[in-house]
Amino acid sequence: MSVPLSGTSALWVLVLGSLLGLELIGKVPPTLHTPLMSGANAISGITLLAALALIGEAPTPALKLIGAVALGFALFNVVGGFLVTDRMLAMFRRREAN
Repeated sequence: MSVPLSGTSALWVLVLGSLLGLELIGKVPPTLHTPLMSGANAISGITLLAALALIGEAPTPALKLIGAVALGFALFNVVGGFLVTDRMLAMFRRREAN
């Protein structure tokens, strides 16, 4: 059963989620950003699901557009996070002797 989402409540969710994300990321020192990438990928995965839910349940085209933008940013973050994590892990792989 889905709960109808009004434009005002969807906007509040977007604003509060953005502020919470900014606060959380702002507290992480730059030296820890790469090791915490997997956690950020998990959070972005949740954002992907929320954006898909917003796109599916949005009552207005403007909210569908906001959901699509959120989906694009979250997808960009997930893909970039996996690429950075893969590159970081490659530094720890043993090189094959030729």
